[in-house]
Amino acid sequence: MMERVVPQNEQLAQAAFSNQSGVFDALYAADTIINYKRQRVRTHILRYLKAGSAILELNSGTGEDAIFFADQGFNIHATDISLGMQQQLEQKVTERHLQHRISNEQCSFTQLDQLQNKGPYDLIFSNFAGLNCTDELDKVLASFSYLLNPGGMVTLVILPKFCLWETMLLFKGKFKTAFRRFFSRNGRTAHVEGEYFKCWYYDPSFIRKHLKADFEVLNMEGLCTIVPPSYMEGFAQKHPILYGYSVRWEERLKSRWPWKYIGDYYIISLRKK
Repeated sequence: MMERVVPQNEQLAQAAFSNQSGVFDALYAADTIINYKRQRVRTHILRYLKAGSAILELNSGTGEDAIFFADQGFNIHATDISLGMQQQLEQKVTERHLQHRISNEQCSFTQLDQLQNKGPYDLIFSNFAGLNCTDELDKVLASFSYLLNPGGMVTLVILPKFCLWETMLLFKGKFKTAFRRFFSRNGRTAHVEGEYFKCWYYDPSFIRKHLKADFEVLNMEGLCTIVPPSYMEGFAQKHPILYGYSVRWEERLKSRWPWKYIGDYYIISLRKK
């Protein structure tokens, strides 16, 4: 099989997150809203995943989710294009003696046909918009079915084209940020640790369209629809009562229209027919 060249944008993203890998946990591990988001995603998955399932994680980062699921008794193959992130994950796995639960492989999600460990798996999982770093998401989605067992699941956490919180920045005069998702056909530039790469935004209809032949939707939730996005630094600490109120209301409304469509992210799970 001829090895495909990794697209330039992915190479740039790989460099950016490798640069950030050594400080990633220090920057984000203690953040209240990021931990809220992780808890929401994990609770969503555990609602459907059977005990002892095998998980393929895409853009696994430093391994925070992989370690959580390993501690719950699942087996995880954690993949990431970033060598630095993979090295951080390997260190954590060794320190926690989780080699029997977690394996890893440096691999782009656009090259899953070259994955050495092809499973099959019971869940393909991608957290926190890693899949927004490609304009070839349709090709990524097309590779899922053959990697899953019958009845297997896909759970993706994606940035949509509309976010209520960002749009409200219009009232602060931040016009470029307020509308950056609307006008993103050619991608929007992100800047991480001295590297510039592009991100694209995808509505749930895109996911459903490209997976409808082999998958049915199980559930979809908005994430950070009422709870502020994590880039509003210190909100939970500065306004603990308001933060608690927002968490309670988001729990009530997360799966309802229009709230499931207007968050900073959405969580969507589908099951293979």
